Amino acid sequence: MARDTVSNIHIRRRLLLLFIITAILMLALVIRLGWIQFVMAEELQQKAWEQWNKSIPARSSRGNIYDRKGRLLAGSVTVDTIVAIPPQIEDAYFTAKALAPVLEMDEERILELITQKRAAVYVKRKIDEEKAREVRLLNLPGITFTQETKRFYPNESLLSQVIGFVGMDQGWAGLEIFYEEELRGRDGNIVFPTDNRGREIPGIRRYIPPREGMDLILTIDETIQFIVERELSKAMMEYSPVRVMALAVHPKTGEILAAASKPDFNPNNYNDYDKDTWRIFPITDTFEPGSTFKLVTLSAAIEENLYREEEGFFCSGAVTIAGHTIRCWTSDRGGHGSIDFLEAVLGSCNPAFMALGERLGPEKLFNYIKAFGYGVRSGLDYPGEGAGLIFRTEDVGPLELATTSFGQGISVTPLQQVMAVSAIANGGYLLQPYLVKEIREPEGEAIQKRAPKIIRQVISGKTSQRVSLIMEQVVEVGSGSNAFIEGYRIAGKTGTAQKVGPGGAYLGGEYILSFIGFAPIEDPQVVLYIAVDGAKRGPQWGSQVSAPLFRNIMLDVLSYLEISPSGLSGEEIRQVTVPELKGLTIDEAAALLDTQGLLIKLIGREGIIVEQTPKAGVSVPIQTGILVYLDDLWDDEEDGYLLMPDLLGMTIKETGEVLGLLGLKMEPLGSGIVASQEIPAGTRIQKGTIVKVHFASPLEE
Repeated sequence: MARDTVSNIHIRRRLLLLFIITAILMLALVIRLGWIQFVMAEELQQKAWEQWNKSIPARSSRGNIYDRKGRLLAGSVTVDTIVAIPPQIEDAYFTAKALAPVLEMDEERILELITQKRAAVYVKRKIDEEKAREVRLLNLPGITFTQETKRFYPNESLLSQVIGFVGMDQGWAGLEIFYEEELRGRDGNIVFPTDNRGREIPGIRRYIPPREGMDLILTIDETIQFIVERELSKAMMEYSPVRVMALAVHPKTGEILAAASKPDFNPNNYNDYDKDTWRIFPITDTFEPGSTFKLVTLSAAIEENLYREEEGFFCSGAVTIAGHTIRCWTSDRGGHGSIDFLEAVLGSCNPAFMALGERLGPEKLFNYIKAFGYGVRSGLDYPGEGAGLIFRTEDVGPLELATTSFGQGISVTPLQQVMAVSAIANGGYLLQPYLVKEIREPEGEAIQKRAPKIIRQVISGKTSQRVSLIMEQVVEVGSGSNAFIEGYRIAGKTGTAQKVGPGGAYLGGEYILSFIGFAPIEDPQVVLYIAVDGAKRGPQWGSQVSAPLFRNIMLDVLSYLEISPSGLSGEEIRQVTVPELKGLTIDEAAALLDTQGLLIKLIGREGIIVEQTPKAGVSVPIQTGILVYLDDLWDDEEDGYLLMPDLLGMTIKETGEVLGLLGLKMEPLGSGIVASQEIPAGTRIQKGTIVKVHFASPLEE
């Protein structure tokens, strides 16, 4: 009896244990089922959906880029992309052989693509309409299409370096890469069900549309940009420089109205160009500023009450600082002599600015330099902005102080120069520059608007006005007279900076010729910077090269902006008397013409001037070009022969005048300015020879 009782107890315990284990297992199963049903349902459903369905991406359309007036600068067009669905391809070898000649691809490469173990694979993206039509006619199983967008730039090279370009899927340069997140949008899909072998079940495709990218509205004005680039193209033809560059800014807002450097590129086929042409030099690169930087020293001296216009000064042509002789640009003529400080500024006298720098001292001068924005990036919405390089105050000795005061031994970006002069123009406020003023949804709703941002006040309004008036005199009667525009009040400053080589040594005969200014003084609307880097032809003077370029651009910009002249209507254009130039060197003649507000145009390469037109004593309007003929044109060995002059960049009138004086005949072809000549410059030719000269518009390719 006792044994039965014990046995029953063991059985009950075992049954209880079994029940508990079973209950636990059942509970675990219920929990697992609940977890699958409620927690993992969405994930599992997605995996099942992916097994049943395949998809081909439908790329989103990038947002458009417009100028400040809504004119299209960059857009997108719909193109076909060829897609292979490997499980549906019946004969891979036949398919590859059929596609190769149409797509101009290697047959082995196509075979490699279409035999991958993937649901879908790109064969060739963004093909033209003709190729797409030919592929459709082949009617190959497993070969289908999806639509993508391809970037296009309607103005081709215009503004190319600012906008940048798009690679296969994303921006690679300029604003296209800086605003990639805003421009690129969101991709969609073409979804279709498949059977257990991965073959598409026909008639059940579903299209999930992509989301377009946002649009950019720039501060750039397309018309101002065109004017700038047109004149830069002329300068490339006339002076054969390494590059030319320009930057135009609204001084009261910091909006960039135009930005360019040449040579540039066409973003529609960017791979055809050297990568060096992709970047925009006035924003990304730094240069020794030269005399345009003297405006900073002048502003600081006026603000600190250390500048007196009537104070006397003597320029001997050179100053010795810390054992180094620093020369004025007039040193070949013994310097400026006895002048006052106003005349020193108008004549861009280096020793006078060194004296102002010494009065300020390192701490004050470099505090102003930093306050004007030099040595740091401005925060422009553009990739790769340069920062420049200025001395640390603790490293500044007498020599560094002297050279910095007139813009030598430091490096700055043209953008920094423009923003500093904008502060002079707008009452003393340093602004942050910007390129994009508005970002809009595809539907047109603005989601971000940019407003002008004041960084700091650098100088007082009184100092700003005084410096502006001095800059006006620089243009009216000083070294910037070739930028003068009749009827308008123009402020400006020239610059001629010798280029620095890789080792830090100055390169003989290589200069960056610049001019910076703004107009009109009474209500500044445009600050414009111009630089010609490494000109191989023409005079090496900023006043002779960049100042006229500034004038040509500014005149058309003011007209386009409908800014009326502030001078009296019917004013007579100022006349000057042409000086005698025969027997002078190029530099001597250029310096003499500079003081008269005349331009020099060289016929020949080097030597002494033997002829000129117009003749000495003739009264001409200021900014008239004086053609000077150098003695290396004529053949000393045989009469009746001479060397063919370089005519590039001349007008038809100038070309005819030059060839006529030399006893040559012209056969003009086309119109505009000289783009090429059939007899190369330097060729020995006989008088009476007919010279075929090709003329073209400066914006023609």
